[in-house]
Amino acid sequence: MSSPGSGSGSRRRPPTIADVALAASVSRTTVSHALNGLGKVDPRTRERIKQVAAELGYRPNLRAQRLRQGHAKAIALASSMPFAVAGGPSRLGFYMEVAAAAAERALLHGYALVLVPPVQSGSPLHSLDIDGAIVVEPAEDDAAVAQLRERGLPYVALGREMQPGTEAPYVDLRGGLVAELLLEHLRGQGARHPALIIGAGTRHSAVDARAAYERAAAEYGWTPLVATAPEEGGEEAGYDRCAALLAEHPEIDAVCALVDAFAVGAVRAIRDSGRRVPDDVMVVTRYDGPRARTCEPPLTAVDLQLDRAATDAVELLLARLRDEDTAIADAPATTGATAAPEPRVIARASSLRVTAPE
Repeated sequence: MSSPGSGSGSRRRPPTIADVALAASVSRTTVSHALNGLGKVDPRTRERIKQVAAELGYRPNLRAQRLRQGHAKAIALASSMPFAVAGGPSRLGFYMEVAAAAAERALLHGYALVLVPPVQSGSPLHSLDIDGAIVVEPAEDDAAVAQLRERGLPYVALGREMQPGTEAPYVDLRGGLVAELLLEHLRGQGARHPALIIGAGTRHSAVDARAAYERAAAEYGWTPLVATAPEEGGEEAGYDRCAALLAEHPEIDAVCALVDAFAVGAVRAIRDSGRRVPDDVMVVTRYDGPRARTCEPPLTAVDLQLDRAATDAVELLLARLRDEDTAIADAPATTGATAAPEPRVIARASSLRVTAPE
C-alpha cells in the first residue's frame, strides 16, 4: 500500500482518519471512538488503532474535533488586579508565576491557557472562545466574574471569592494565616508598634490580613494602625501611605505592607524620613516575588507555593467542566475549597535585626 500523499512530484500530505481506518481494517467511526475515548471499543482494538495511528504519524484535526464536540479546549486566566500590583513594569510577578504553572498543567490535559489583561468593564472576556476560567483573587463585584457569569461559563477562583452567595470552587490561599505568620515574625524581631498597609479593595488577602492584624493587636496590646492604598497606585501609593503613617505615628517600628509594590514604596518612604531599614523600621510583605528579592534591602516575604496553588486551580476547573459535560439530574457539582500548601516565611534583611530590642 502506498503511503499517504505518495506519488511523483507530489508533496506528502498528512495522514487522515481514513488512512488510519484503512491500515487498521476498521471503520472511520471506530478510529474516531478509539482515539477520542468514545463509544464501546474493545481495548485490544483501541490499542491497535492507537499504534497504527502513531506509526502513520496521524495527528487529529483539532479544529474539526472542536466543531464536533463543542469545546474550545481553552481556559482563561483572568483578574481585575491591575498590573501595577500583579506584574509591575516588567510584567513579571504574582500573575505570571500563576500563569506559567497553570499553562503547564492545562497543556497536560490538552487545554490551552489564554492570558487576559486586567479585566475592567467592557473588556474582551465577552468574546473570548474559552470553556471556562480561573479568576485570580476576585474582589467583591469583580468585573471578570461578572462577565463570566453573564456568559454562563464555569470558573474557579484562586483565593477566596468575596461576593456573597457565590458557590464557585476555589483554592484557599490562606490569607489570614499568611498575615499571622508575618506579624509573628515581626513580633519575634522586637516589633511593638507595627502598622499594616493593605489594598483599598475587597480581595480576600486584604480582608483576611486586616482581621488577623486586629486579632494580634488585641492580643499583644498594639495600637491598631491600618492604612489602605489604591492598587493601581503601585509603589507610589505605598510610598505615600507609609510616609503619612510615619509622620502621624513616629513610634512605628515595623510595616507589614501586604502588596509587594507597596512594600518597595514603603522602604523608600522610611529612608526619606531619615530612618533605617530594619534598624528603625522593619518591612515585610506577602508575596516572595521579583520585587521582594531585588529590593534593597531584600524583603522578608512569604512563599505562597503559587505553582502548586495554580495547578490545583486548573484541576478544579477541569473537574468542573467534566461535571457539566456528564451532568445528570440532582448530580452534585464540584464546589468548596482546596487548601493551598502551607505558606512559609522567607526571612531577609528588611526585618532581621542583629539584636531584637527589648
